[in-house]
Amino acid sequence: MIKVERPKRTVTIKQDIRDGILSYCKMNHPNEGILILRGKAKKGLIFVDGLVIPPFSYSGPTFAGFPHSFLPFDPSYVGTVHSHPTGQAKPSVTDLHNFFGFVSVIVQAPYEDGDIFAYDRDGNPLEIAISPDKS
Repeated sequence: MIKVERPKRTVTIKQDIRDGILSYCKMNHPNEGILILRGKAKKGLIFVDGLVIPPFSYSGPTFAGFPHSFLPFDPSYVGTVHSHPTGQAKPSVTDLHNFFGFVSVIVQAPYEDGDIFAYDRDGNPLEIAISPDKS
């Protein structure tokens, strides 16, 4: 059997975007919060440089979502980020069934720097890097 090495897949998030994600999650606690990630994806590398609050989004203590039909076409959408107020950052079956884009980022309570995790559509973890803002 030949083992094929996959290129390392990394999600790079700008520092100010990471800060915005953490603030949004804290603001929505104890409910889940959900945002759309904007950026670029190429050859397994995903760069996140913007956020969108999805129109008509809804949430509660154990769910968050939005109707995809109200989104305008935008090729810069690379995935979603949502919070898990219970503190468990693993994707649920529902998370995987509602996968959108290239990456699903999950933020666990208490929503600090080390509480952000990224997954592909199969639930495999992806490496996250934080990019410093350019002044």
